[in-house]
Amino acid sequence: MKKIGQFIYPWGNGHYTRMMRLDMVLPKYLNEEFDTHYFSKGEVYKKLLERFPDKQNNVHEVLMPTPIDGKVGPSVSRSLLNILFPVADNHSLVNQVKNYMKKEREFYNKEKFDVVINDGDMGSNVLAKKRGIPSLFVTNQYMPKLWKSRSYFYPGLYFISKQIAKATRILVADSAPPYTICEYNLNFPNDIRDKVTYVGHFSNRKLPAHTSQTDLEGLVDGRDFGYWMRTGNKSTNDGTGQRYEEVFHETDMNGERRIISHAKNDKSIDRVVGKDGKKYSMKDAYEKKIDWIQIDIGFLTEQEMQTVLTECKYAVINGSHTIMGEVMGMNSKPIIGMPIYDEHTNQIKWAEEKQLGVLAESKKQVIEAIQRIRQNYNKYEERLEEFSKNFDGNGAENTAKIVSEILERKK
Repeated sequence: MKKIGQFIYPWGNGHYTRMMRLDMVLPKYLNEEFDTHYFSKGEVYKKLLERFPDKQNNVHEVLMPTPIDGKVGPSVSRSLLNILFPVADNHSLVNQVKNYMKKEREFYNKEKFDVVINDGDMGSNVLAKKRGIPSLFVTNQYMPKLWKSRSYFYPGLYFISKQIAKATRILVADSAPPYTICEYNLNFPNDIRDKVTYVGHFSNRKLPAHTSQTDLEGLVDGRDFGYWMRTGNKSTNDGTGQRYEEVFHETDMNGERRIISHAKNDKSIDRVVGKDGKKYSMKDAYEKKIDWIQIDIGFLTEQEMQTVLTECKYAVINGSHTIMGEVMGMNSKPIIGMPIYDEHTNQIKWAEEKQLGVLAESKKQVIEAIQRIRQNYNKYEERLEEFSKNFDGNGAENTAKIVSEILERKK
C-alpha cells in the first residue's frame, strides 16, 4: 500500500479547501490502495478530525509557525517581534521552527511516505528533499510583488522562495498564462521554471443536488443585489466585516441591496433588514414579501451559495485566490476587491487590469467601484465571458494525475 503525506498550512482556508478537493478525486486516478496522513494545526486540524472520524490516527497536529493575528489580518509589528521573542501564546519563531521541524521529522521517519503533497508548508519540502521523497508544493505564491509593505520583507520572502524551490515540483493552483490570477504573486526565476506546472484552480465542479427552495433563495429571486463575502481566519474575517460596515453607513448605499455571508456556522447571525428599517427572520421576511435592503447570513449551504452567485450583480471580496476563481471563473461575475494583504492587492490589481473587477481600498472607492461596474456592465460581461472560457478549474484532477504518475514510477 502506498503512503501519502498531506501537509496543510493552517493560515486561511484555501489550503484546506484545495487538499480536500484533491482527496475527493484521488481514488479515481490511483490504481492501487493508498493511505493518506494529514498534518496541520488550529482550525484546520479540527476540521480534519471532523471530516475523518474513522481515520483519527491519520490526522496529526503539527504546530506550523503562522503570523500573529491583529485587528485586521496579521499584525506586522507583533509578528516581527515574535521572530526572537515570545508573543501571546506563541514561542519565538526561532523555537517554533525548530520544534515543528523536529515533529515533522519524526513523522517522516515513522511513516516512510512514497510522496508528499505540501500545500503551503515549506518545511516539509526540506525534509522530503533530504530523504529523496518526491514532493509536490501546491501554491498561488512564490515571490509576491510588494505594494504596501516595506522593503524589509524581501529577505523573508527570499528565504521562503528558496524553501519552496526545494520541492520536486511546484504546482500553481491557477490557469496558465495569460489567465493567471496570481501572476503578480509568482515571479519565478529561470532556474526553477522547469519544475513549475500550472495545474488549474481546485474548483468544485459538482453542482449541489437541488432541494426545495429555501426562504433566502426566495428572497433573492429576481432581485438586484451585491454579494459581500467575509472569508479567511478570524482576524481577516472580522477586519473585512468591519470595513464592509463602514461602507454600508454611507448615504450612497441606502438603496443598494446586499447579502453578507459571514462564513460562521452561527444561526444567530441570520436576519433580514427591510427598507423600513425593521429586522425580520428569514422566514418572516419571505412570507411577508418584505422589500429588503440587507440580508446577513452566518453560513450559506452549497445550494444557497450557488443561487446567490448566479443571481448577484457583483461580489465584494477581500481578494482570496480561491474565491476569485469561483466568482470570476466559475460564475462570470465582476468583483470589487478590498484587500487585507499584499497577496490580495496583487490579485485584485491583476483583475482590474483585465477589466474583470475593481480594486477598492477605501469606502469611497468601493462606492465608486459599484457605480463603475453598473455603468459599464456589458463591458465586464464580455471580459468575464472570455476569462471563463479559458478558466481551468481542474486543479484537483490534474494534481491527482501527477501523483499517480509519480507512484507508478516508484513501482
